[in-house]
Amino acid sequence: MIDSSDFAITEISAYEILDSRGDPTLRVCVSTKKARGCANVPSGLSKGKHEVAELRDGIGKLGGKGVSKAVETVKDYILQALVGEDVREQQKIDRIMMSLDGTEDKSKLGGNTMLGVSLAVARTAAILTSQELYSYLGGVGEFILPVPFLNIINGGKHASSGLDFQEFMIVPVGFDTFKDAIWASSEVYHKLKEIIKEKYGGIHTSVGDEGGFTPPIRDPEAAVILLEDAIKASGYAVGDNFYIAIDAASSNFYNEEKGVYTVNGKNYRKDELLEFYLKLIDAHPVKSIEDPFYEEDFESFSELNSKLRKKGVLVVGDDLLTTNPKRLEKALEKGSVSGVIVKPNQIGTLTETIRFSEMAMHSGIKAIVSHRSGETDDPFIADLSVALRNGAIKAGAPCRGERTSKYNRLIEIESLLSGYSEFAGRRFFI
Repeated sequence: MIDSSDFAITEISAYEILDSRGDPTLRVCVSTKKARGCANVPSGLSKGKHEVAELRDGIGKLGGKGVSKAVETVKDYILQALVGEDVREQQKIDRIMMSLDGTEDKSKLGGNTMLGVSLAVARTAAILTSQELYSYLGGVGEFILPVPFLNIINGGKHASSGLDFQEFMIVPVGFDTFKDAIWASSEVYHKLKEIIKEKYGGIHTSVGDEGGFTPPIRDPEAAVILLEDAIKASGYAVGDNFYIAIDAASSNFYNEEKGVYTVNGKNYRKDELLEFYLKLIDAHPVKSIEDPFYEEDFESFSELNSKLRKKGVLVVGDDLLTTNPKRLEKALEKGSVSGVIVKPNQIGTLTETIRFSEMAMHSGIKAIVSHRSGETDDPFIADLSVALRNGAIKAGAPCRGERTSKYNRLIEIESLLSGYSEFAGRRFFI
């Protein structure tokens, strides 16, 4: 029998661990008398400038990337503020940390430090209430298994191939279950490897930060064609079984001083880049384009969104919004997006992450829960996506343990929910 005192926080510990790039990151564990829950914190390489601040050492190991300051912050500040608090009071605990930090960008405690505590609190509460994490976060009712956006050609900051656009994704929509969708995606992934090996040589089948291949191409359309060829060669239909999605991450190839975007060695004004996107989408089954313009250009997002809504294509904001409700409000006012990326470490607490996702979905905007390029094997976002019933997840290629941990967890959740869930599939885009 558990009484209310069993939910009180007795200890919070933190550790410096390795992420998928071999960089330091944070693991936080929250303890009560009868349970201990832990969470790992990811880190992005391609970051929006409005993301909350990470607390790193600034000197020492790996050019100052260490997080020993974050470990000490948990011990010296956060533990004292939260000891005795009930782990079921997620919003209260997150508010306490935000008040303790007192900055707009969470630079005092660090967004990474706060997020580790926030996620670990939720996991501890789920353990104590004898619930799966998705059930604890999502409550009662039927759940939705998200359609995965799998980044199987990496470019931009995630690779060194010279391909300016950052992610080329396959989206398996024409399947009845998540399990079927992920296995079909794995088939396409392996077929793509064969095609790249035959066309460019085995040396170009190495993978980028998110598990996708890095062929020696610079033309974005060439990457899309490679995906189409792999889908067809696997026996599936392009535009039926699979859609294609792109994350341009355009802030990374934008020259703010000159006001031009450089793609494949050519400079584009924003109106020219818009036409480039329209032609690419007219020629191929691209159903989602993420961060097509510089992260402050709400107006260009809006112009593209007005044209692509008629075609049923999502314009998705990531660097534009950084999981920040205030920036989402601006995007809603201007009609800038029809989809948003949800990254907990961009905003720093679970409470704010859920608020952002619900705000988007209640406004008719599609929400895609997302990993980061510097990931860990913690599958928290898999449970979060199911709990939110948002219908989509980005977790990288079906390769590398920090990516497959999310997909494997979703396969497990689908089995646990047998008869009480549905796979989002192409309904996500409707």
